[in-house]
Amino acid sequence: MSIVLVTPAVTPAHGEGQAGQAISVDGNGTGRVFDGVGAISGGGGTSRLLVDYPEPERNRILDYLFKPGYGASLQILKVEIGSDTNSSNGAEPSHERARGQVDCTAGYEWWLMEQAKKRNPAIKFYGLEWGAPGWFDGGFWSQDNITYLLNWLGCASQHGLTIGYLGGWNEKGWDKTWYENLRAALDQHGYQDVQLVAADNGGWNVATDMVNDPAFDAAVDVVGIHYPCSQTHCSSSADALSLDKPLFASEDGWKNYLTGAADVAAEINHAYIDSRMTAYINWPAAYAWYPTVQFQDSGLLKANEPWSGYYDLGPTLWVLAQTAQFTRPGWRYIDSATGHLDGGGTYVTRQSPSAGDTARSTTAGRDYTTVFETTAATEPQTVHVTVGGGLSTDTLHLWSTQPDSADPSTWFAQGDDVQPAEDGSYTITLQPDRVYTLTTMQGGKGAASSPPPATLTLPFRDSFDGYQKGSTPRYFSDMEGAFEIAPCGHAVDGTGVHAGKCLQQVITQQPTKWTRVPSPVTLVGDASWTDYQVSTKFLLQQPGTVSLLGRVVNELSSANKPHVNIWMGYYLNISDTGAWSLQDVQGCPTTQCSPGSNKTVTIAQGNAAAMGTSQWHQMALRFNGDTITVIIDGVPAATVTDPTYDHGQVGLMLDGEQACAAPPDCPSSYITAQFDDFAVTPS
Repeated sequence: MSIVLVTPAVTPAHGEGQAGQAISVDGNGTGRVFDGVGAISGGGGTSRLLVDYPEPERNRILDYLFKPGYGASLQILKVEIGSDTNSSNGAEPSHERARGQVDCTAGYEWWLMEQAKKRNPAIKFYGLEWGAPGWFDGGFWSQDNITYLLNWLGCASQHGLTIGYLGGWNEKGWDKTWYENLRAALDQHGYQDVQLVAADNGGWNVATDMVNDPAFDAAVDVVGIHYPCSQTHCSSSADALSLDKPLFASEDGWKNYLTGAADVAAEINHAYIDSRMTAYINWPAAYAWYPTVQFQDSGLLKANEPWSGYYDLGPTLWVLAQTAQFTRPGWRYIDSATGHLDGGGTYVTRQSPSAGDTARSTTAGRDYTTVFETTAATEPQTVHVTVGGGLSTDTLHLWSTQPDSADPSTWFAQGDDVQPAEDGSYTITLQPDRVYTLTTMQGGKGAASSPPPATLTLPFRDSFDGYQKGSTPRYFSDMEGAFEIAPCGHAVDGTGVHAGKCLQQVITQQPTKWTRVPSPVTLVGDASWTDYQVSTKFLLQQPGTVSLLGRVVNELSSANKPHVNIWMGYYLNISDTGAWSLQDVQGCPTTQCSPGSNKTVTIAQGNAAAMGTSQWHQMALRFNGDTITVIIDGVPAATVTDPTYDHGQVGLMLDGEQACAAPPDCPSSYITAQFDDFAVTPS
């Protein structure tokens, strides 16, 4: 079904004698080289739950992201180089937790890149650090970090992956000498083709530094800027344009997968029109994290119910497809056919470098694609397009998306083909609130469907015995530190001996942080759970406090501890001394707090027998309506009433805040502990 009015041109080129805007698509025109449309798996755990999806749903989601001619058809995948520290939405595993101990199997980004390459062998990969391990001598901008990155590139090679781009420190400034030293090290170790991006920060000051420092300029291949665009304009820099280097919107988007499509569509076009940026990389690729973690619904699709297999697409994915399916990296922009529409909106045209290079043209002439977006328009408008300069005059295919529509049939809808006049000219009437692609290329819209959403059924149990050592158990998502499978420890007095495997927090040295989570924490389960009992056996391997979390509902920056990001819910904290407390964290019962206040309340506390270290014990929280029961080593320790939270998921934490004077710098919180026989059962 066609949803626009399209008619062949019946007037001379440039539309003389007709109302409407004239656009000349001249293949002889100048323009920069297009580098691609991409997305990010990173900023901490944004793809974490995708790994645990069942088949065939996981393959279908990956197809929608990476398979050419099917969905978003991403051309760049930017991934986090993990460091076991929170980088917005979780912590991703490091490949080298101690000097020289390289583990090329750590984490899931290798798997994701392999899956992307399987679907699109031409995809470009881009690595970037948010944090760093704590063992570096000299901090982030050190020789140790350069070695760390070289080892990561070596891991990529082991996985058969070629890295195209490498950045510095996400949104933490830049060190010119470090970039120069990294460039020299890459060249020395055979990575001459890896292009360095500076500096993955907001603003264009890095380009000015490059203009003023020839050595820094020589080390950097690409200028990458974060969030330079709005729906109506992208920032620019005379210094950046003078460098004659590719300019990337190396992180942009950050929009709702259902409601952000209009913004993203406009930003992709404005990036080149206003700033001559030749790549647009959306954060994130998928909303594949728990809804208790910040920035919910961001991304190109939703995939955070691995237990049900449910996933959901929105128009944001399809407005990326309007460009990516019909344009290839290496094509060139045509500046004369790129600009602002008189009636509101923009248009961008790109052409293939040679005739027939895509094997899609049916007549002589080079392929080309024009993308119109009318998100700023209020009325229909007509444009008259003339085509020349060696471009194909063959039939044009029409695809369109209505970004503010909730009707999937209006997303990436194929319209009637346009048959240009003999000289290649045509006329099209553009409706407001649309994205249109007119192209000589073929495209396609995947038709896979999702199962319905469903609650994670209780009981949920994990003995941790069925996993490989060093892996992350199903559905557990680390927010800080690393909770992974390890052989169970034994009690020093011979009691409570555990065979098999356990879940162990393994990070003992505070990483170089990016965000403000002060101590190791992992979350698991369905945020819609209401009445249940959560329990676990635990073994403290060092003095400290272990916490069992229940009815966790959301993440926020604490009002009474402004340097700390925490999760709202109930916390049962038990120290090695036996002192325990039940806290309502960041909520505020009406019986205790004034409206609008925001703090942590201790609602019960006491002392049990000393827990010690290397001794197995058990802790549990039981929720039944407003009633909460604390259970320690099988014995109820307290029953209280608190109405703050009536639902939420569960988690584990090693709480270093109590011994920490200045969060988020809490080295004392990075202690080891083990957990076994984790269970959530109906209350």
